[in-house]
Amino acid sequence: MHNPSAKLLIIDDDEVVRASLAAYLEDSGFSVRQASNGLQGLQVFEQEHPDLVICDLRMPQVDGLELIRRISELEAETPVIVVSGAGVMSDAVEALRLGAADYLIKPLEDLAVLEHSVRRALDRAALRLENRRYREKLEAANRELQASLHLLQEDQNAGRQVQMNMLPVTPWEVDGLHFAHQIIPSLYLSGDFVDYFRVDERRVAFYLADVSGHGASSAFVTVLLKFMTTRLLYESRRNGMLPEFKPSEVLGHINRGLINTKLGKHVTMLGGVIDEESGKLTYSIGGHLPLPVLYSEGKASYLAGKGLPVGLFEEASYDDRVIDLPPSFSLTLLSDGILDLLPGDTLKDKEASLPEMVCEAGGSLDGLRQVFGLASLGEMPDDIALLVLSRNLA
Repeated sequence: MHNPSAKLLIIDDDEVVRASLAAYLEDSGFSVRQASNGLQGLQVFEQEHPDLVICDLRMPQVDGLELIRRISELEAETPVIVVSGAGVMSDAVEALRLGAADYLIKPLEDLAVLEHSVRRALDRAALRLENRRYREKLEAANRELQASLHLLQEDQNAGRQVQMNMLPVTPWEVDGLHFAHQIIPSLYLSGDFVDYFRVDERRVAFYLADVSGHGASSAFVTVLLKFMTTRLLYESRRNGMLPEFKPSEVLGHINRGLINTKLGKHVTMLGGVIDEESGKLTYSIGGHLPLPVLYSEGKASYLAGKGLPVGLFEEASYDDRVIDLPPSFSLTLLSDGILDLLPGDTLKDKEASLPEMVCEAGGSLDGLRQVFGLASLGEMPDDIALLVLSRNLA
């Protein structure tokens, strides 16, 4: 995780010990700087900005404990390892209290112990830096979302602009996958929302959500959805590695978050994660209709799945389903506002006609716009959202 050629600074008034440590660590691939006392060590530290410091405690001019204090004031992220022959417990406790990453006792019979301590401290420092960057990104996102919420409450026009800015770019291409969406609000602000984003170097996530009700109150919940998914992605990265980003766990997280806000709003939604290495789609359904429609080789069919709406029941749980994606396909996600445009008198009739219309549209968003006549829609009783993701679609 750390830089294998990290720059180290060794500060020790014993030239033999210092040279021995430097030679061993250089043979291990590190770049090493040396200083013969604490004062010189501080000067080298300020000039070279090393990734890690190794120091003795008993040194002339500036001792090890004072050195740790000053380094912490100059650069709190730089780890310090104390290698001392003093062997006084109070010194060890004080060094660790001041922020030392480790405390080793001279003489070091096996220098591999020092190398292990160095690599472990560098790994921890790299993880702290990564977490700090994620935290700064999250704080920036929180500030943007707070500003967005304020605008939504103050001005409908500004609120619409904010909501549109929260939506992902359309169309969006990532490693052969193509994403495109359209949202048509029944009022000025929409309770429908879509998002897609890269989880890590091999996975891409997406979701479509339909908030109960219409207008500003429902649009406000779309801001919360964006916040909760952004925060969950950050939290899942805090340990330095990204664990399984399961759609069912995301829905469960949002379910708890909405219930805790006590807004009286719930959401039907569906979300998925595509693993580009395995070609598998993992998805979860949260009370949403119609179900996603998979189109491949001229045929279209619904994906299987069911689940409770999100934000209604504390005991709600959600299941993950996994399918192998065809080499060429499109997956169409729609909010239930589209049902008003489908032929048929009953819900069963309307649902039966949807895969046929996806086939007629060739599985593309542009084709669906034509088939549904979206360009000439009049006033609609409900919001409409469309999200189409595809690969190698002819």
